[in-house]
Amino acid sequence: MASLTTQQHDRDVAGLTYVYPVMSRRAGGLSIGINFNPNNACNWRCVYCQVPHLQRGAAPEMAFDLLEEELRSFLAQVVSGEFFERFQIAEEQRVIKDIAISGNGEPTSLKTFDHAIRLIGKIASDMGLFPAANFVVISNGSLIHLPLVKRGLVELARYEGELWFKLDSATPEGRMLINDSRQSQAALLKNLELASHLCAVKLQTCAFHYRHAWSTQEKAAYLALLARLKAQDIKIRRVLLYGIARASCQPEASALEHMAREELEALAAEIAALGYDVSVN
Repeated sequence: MASLTTQQHDRDVAGLTYVYPVMSRRAGGLSIGINFNPNNACNWRCVYCQVPHLQRGAAPEMAFDLLEEELRSFLAQVVSGEFFERFQIAEEQRVIKDIAISGNGEPTSLKTFDHAIRLIGKIASDMGLFPAANFVVISNGSLIHLPLVKRGLVELARYEGELWFKLDSATPEGRMLINDSRQSQAALLKNLELASHLCAVKLQTCAFHYRHAWSTQEKAAYLALLARLKAQDIKIRRVLLYGIARASCQPEASALEHMAREELEALAAEIAALGYDVSVN
């Protein structure tokens, strides 16, 4: 009989195209994932990414009829308890913590992103998930300025949802090293400020050792950026600090080193000292 743990984030575990279950360490229970990028395409290439055969690109055209069919059917199995029995989920974990749009690439690259957010929100509401469960979009934040993404985040806010905005480095050099992204500092700040006006924002930061990633200089720049966000009154609900949990599928995988729990906790304490709510996973 199948089982599901926090170490398993297989997008095919339920045999569906768009919907997959995750026992999430960050959410603290069952997270229902929605994969807008079944083609494994992303506009960034993070060195710790566990997506196999990752390619540069955007999300493909979405089959909305199939998304609705899969999500309604899967939620019905969860609500009835059938899913929890099949995957041997412990009684205390038999709760839907969130619907999380993440998957195998950058979800905001979907050309009908706003339509997808609206449909998922309606289905989850019809099934009675909200407001007990959260609605989350996990993004690298690079496309927030696009009109369709802004419209989608307005839809997300209608359901009191959250944008988890990736911030693995506060410098352009660090983002090139970690995320293989040429995002400028100006673009980062502009998109963060814009997002904060559209919906609730949490920063998600993956901390680990790789070349000069999280060097003394990089850490100082990160803390300085958080202080700047405070000074500019850019609202951040929480900083989600986490380490590498699963093996990377990128060429740099063997060079990545876990950050010790004590080091993560020390970094979290410095973040909290700036006035932020912070969690460590």
